[in-house]
Amino acid sequence: MAEPAIFFEEVNQRQGEFHRRAFMMGGVAGLGVLGLAGRLAYLQLLETARFEKLAVSNQFNFKLVPPPRGLILDRNGVVLASNRPNFRLLVARDKGVDPQATLHTLAEFVPLDDSRQARLLRDISNAPKRSPVQVMEDMSWEQFSAINLRIPELPGVTADMGEVRVYPHGGAFAHVIGYVAKVNKEDLAPVGPNADPILLNPGFRIGRQGVEKAFDLQLRGKPGAHKVEVDANGREVREDTQGDIPAVPGQEIQLTLDADIQNRAMEVFGDESGAAVVMDCRSGDILCMFSGPSFDANRFVRGLSGAEYRQLANYERKPLFNKALTATYPPGSTFKTMVALAALEAGYDPKTVHVCNKAWAWGGRVWHCDEHHGAQDLHTAIATSCDIYFYQCALFVGPDKIADMARRFGLGDLFDIGIPGQKKGLVPDTAYKKRVFKKDPKWHPGETPSFGIGQGYTHLNPLQLCVMAARLANGEKALHPRLVKSIGGKELPVGSAFGDLPVDKAHIQFVRDAMKAVTTIGTAKATADMGLGDIKMAGKTGTAQGFNYNGGRGVHGTAGPWHLRDHAWFVAYAPYDDPRYAISVLIEHGGFGGAAAAPRAREIMRTTLLKDPEIRARVEKPMPMPQIPDDPSDSDRIPEPPTVIAPGPTGGLA
Repeated sequence: MAEPAIFFEEVNQRQGEFHRRAFMMGGVAGLGVLGLAGRLAYLQLLETARFEKLAVSNQFNFKLVPPPRGLILDRNGVVLASNRPNFRLLVARDKGVDPQATLHTLAEFVPLDDSRQARLLRDISNAPKRSPVQVMEDMSWEQFSAINLRIPELPGVTADMGEVRVYPHGGAFAHVIGYVAKVNKEDLAPVGPNADPILLNPGFRIGRQGVEKAFDLQLRGKPGAHKVEVDANGREVREDTQGDIPAVPGQEIQLTLDADIQNRAMEVFGDESGAAVVMDCRSGDILCMFSGPSFDANRFVRGLSGAEYRQLANYERKPLFNKALTATYPPGSTFKTMVALAALEAGYDPKTVHVCNKAWAWGGRVWHCDEHHGAQDLHTAIATSCDIYFYQCALFVGPDKIADMARRFGLGDLFDIGIPGQKKGLVPDTAYKKRVFKKDPKWHPGETPSFGIGQGYTHLNPLQLCVMAARLANGEKALHPRLVKSIGGKELPVGSAFGDLPVDKAHIQFVRDAMKAVTTIGTAKATADMGLGDIKMAGKTGTAQGFNYNGGRGVHGTAGPWHLRDHAWFVAYAPYDDPRYAISVLIEHGGFGGAAAAPRAREIMRTTLLKDPEIRARVEKPMPMPQIPDDPSDSDRIPEPPTVIAPGPTGGLA
C-alpha cells in the first residue's frame, strides 16, 4: 500500500488563503473596535455635558412655585391688597396611596367632615398623578407641626408654607379691587398666558373682579422653581436649595383712591344700600368709589360655602352688586342742572317766571310738585327743586338739546377707568325713541316734562353723575375719571387731558351759583353744612321714583316697604368758592335726597377736604387777636414803681 504524498505547494497555498482570511477578519474586527473606541471617546469627551444634564434631570426635578402677587396700593401708599404666609395641607395621588384612607387619617388633625372629604376625594381622583390637591389652608401652627411630624407615615401628603391674598380693609374696597379665587377648567386655555403650567399649582389664584381681574396678568408675576432630588419612582428625596430659581413678583398697582375717604364712606353708609363716588375736580382722580352694603373679599379667597354665597346673592340689598358702576337709576332732580344749562345755551331767559301751585294742568293731565313754591325764576327753581318750573323749561328746550347737553357732561357715557362692569345707562332723545320703539317711534310732547326732572327713560349711574358734578365744578375741562394711577411705577394719563368743555362759562357759573343756593336757602340747607367755617359745599338734591305712584305701588319718602321707596340722590362740589372735589351719593330706596343722601355726602366731603393740606390750613388758620382799645390819657404816662411791703414779725408777708 502506497503512503500519501505531501505536496508543499498545496500546503503553502492553503496557508496563504488562511492568512488572507485572518487578516481580513482582523481588519474588520479592528475597524469595529476602532469605531467603538471612537464612539466611546465621542460620548465620554464631547457629549459629557449633555449626558451629565440628562443624569441630573433623572436625579433632580423642579417644582413650580407661584410668584408673589403684586401689591395694590392707594394714592398714599396704603396697602389695599397684599400677601401673607399660609400653612397648607396637600395630598397627591400616587402609587401605593389610598386617598380615602389618607383623608380619614388627616381628619384626626384638621377639621374635615364627611362631605368635604367626599368633595376632596373627587378632586384628587380627577387631578393628574402626583399633582397635589389642596386639602386645607390657613392651618394653625399646632396643626401644621402635628402633620409634619407624621409625614413619613403619610405617603402623598405634604404640609408646606405658601402665600395667600389678603385684603386689610375688608369690604371697603371689595367692589373696586375685587378678589382672587382658585383656577377652574374654564380659566385654562391651550395657548396664551392661561396655558402656563403654574395655573395648575394648588396655591395659585386668579383675579375674579375689579382690579384683580382687569390687571391679572400684570399682578401675576413669573413663577420660580424649587430644585428637589427624586428617586427612581419620581418621589421627592431631599431639596437642593442652591439650585432654586427665584420667582419674579407681580407688578405693583397704585390706585387714585384714598383709604381714609373710602373707609369713611363705608362708615356713614352703615347698612344702607347705595354708592358714593368722589373725584378731584382738577385732575379727574377718583378718591372714593364705594358700593354698599359690601362683602368681605377675604372670604372669597378661602372659598365660600354654597349656603354663604346664596345668603349674599339673595339679600335684597344686593351686596355683590357694584352700584357705583353697574347699577343705573333715574337721576331725579340732579338732572335739572343739565336742563338749565341746555335752556341757557338755547337762549332761555333765566329771569323767566313760572308759578308753582303744587299742581299744573297740561296735556290732558295734572303734573305735580312736592311743594307750593309760588313764583319762581330759574335760579330759585334750581335751589328749591321746583318740578313744575322744569316741566315747562324742558318743553321750551326740547329733548334733543337736553340730551346733547347731558352727554357733554359725561352722562350716558362709558369711561376707561381700567376695571370692567360699567353700565352705560341711557340719556334718551328722539333718535332713541325712533330706534327702539318700532311701533311708536315718535317722541310725544307728554314725554318731555318727565325727562325735564330726570325721570322717564333716563337711567344713569353714580360715577356718571360724579363726572357731571366735577365738570360743572371745573368749568373748563371735560374731565375723565382716573382710577389707576400707575402700573409698575409707570403713571397713567390724568383725566384733565381730554380737551375743553364746550359750554359757555357764564352759563356754567349761573348753574354753580344756583347750586350754592341749594345748600344755603334751598333743599339741602339743613343737612349740607360741613362745620368748616367759611368752607361751604354747593350741590343739588334729587328724589327719583323707583315705581309709579298711580298704580299704588310706589312709595314717596320713607313710608312703606323699603323696596318700593324713592331713590335719594345728592351731587355736590366743595369749596364752592374754589372747587376742588366733587361727589355723588345715591341711597337706594332712601327717600328724599336732602334727608338721606346729603348728610352722608357732607360727612364724606368733610373727610376729603380735611385730607387736603391747603384746605386744612385754611380751616385751622389762627383766630385774630382781640383788639384792645387804647386810652389816650395813658399814652405818655410812666408807670409807677411797685409798692414794697415791709416783712412781718416772722419774716413772711403781712
